[in-house]
Amino acid sequence: MFALPHDERWMRLALSLAERGLGRVWPNPAVGCVIVKDGKLIGRGWTQPGGRPHAETVALAQAGADARGATAYVTLEPCAHHGKTPPCATALVEAGVARVVCALEDPDSRVSGQGFDILRDAGIHVKTDELMEEASGLNQGFLLAKTIGRPMFTLKMASSIDGRIATARGESRWITGPEARRHVHIMRAKHDAVLIGAGTARHDDPLLDVRDMGMDDANPVRIILDGGLSLSLTSRLARTAQTTPLWICHREGADKARMKTWKEIGVNLIEVAHGETGELDLQDMAIQLGKRGITRVLCEGGGQVASSMISADLVDVLVTFTAGMAIGSEGASVFGPMQTDALQDAPRFKLTSSRIVGVDIMNVWKPSAR
Repeated sequence: MFALPHDERWMRLALSLAERGLGRVWPNPAVGCVIVKDGKLIGRGWTQPGGRPHAETVALAQAGADARGATAYVTLEPCAHHGKTPPCATALVEAGVARVVCALEDPDSRVSGQGFDILRDAGIHVKTDELMEEASGLNQGFLLAKTIGRPMFTLKMASSIDGRIATARGESRWITGPEARRHVHIMRAKHDAVLIGAGTARHDDPLLDVRDMGMDDANPVRIILDGGLSLSLTSRLARTAQTTPLWICHREGADKARMKTWKEIGVNLIEVAHGETGELDLQDMAIQLGKRGITRVLCEGGGQVASSMISADLVDVLVTFTAGMAIGSEGASVFGPMQTDALQDAPRFKLTSSRIVGVDIMNVWKPSAR
């Protein structure tokens, strides 16, 4: 299908709009749409909080009658099924757009090419795969959820220059500077959930919310890996469970009275398979979260959770913040034991970006084997 010189420009705008929905639209994908006519932007939209209205609906409402004969740029194939709202593909046809440029086919079995078929059958020119790689990266969580049934996991680790996350006495606040910590709050807002282990929950007594950003409505679901339900009922996580969602992943056989109490304060308990020594099966944990609609998880756990996530091959993005301080070998290591005897067996990551954040360095890594 023919391409126009400004297709990439308008699709980049649509992708930037789609990013605004990250963390707020699960289980739906974060989609962006712009409508252009005679070289001018006449409508734009992105998936709204909760997943509706869809990006195309918002953009078409802005464009109004001017949408007839226009080009629509959409970051994901327009939906083709009737849900709570009519199909977006049908809405584009009824609006009379002449051309649709799309970045990515939707793997959802209810769509998967059917949206494109509706458009083409109506005589609309359809161009696909525009900035496909960028669109795939933005909606990696949704794509994984629809193809293999689990969310995307971003592992975030902050350490000293010698790879330590705490002193020998356990002091860890604050290794990185305020700018890096602020950036982590932005990361939380762009994920559906934030995950930590029971040890970190007990030691730090965190809230895991989004603070000081003017985005109080962007708090993620807080997920704790706590096989024995050991978290204190007086912890800040427990005390805020009725205002900010708290999910606890536990193993079979947990104390029934304790389970009843957690449920009474509004906590969602998720039973997860476990190994012979009682450790939670992280692969099963990932599937359980996928079944509940979670598409993007930010893992902020300690060294043990970090190494376990890597060993389970669940880390899709690794973000490291490195501070210009040295703690020494007596401090806690950024990663726990991984049972790696040979270098050839060590998990490897490739650097995709690097930047200075305040006084710290932020590196983004992707698994080399994928």
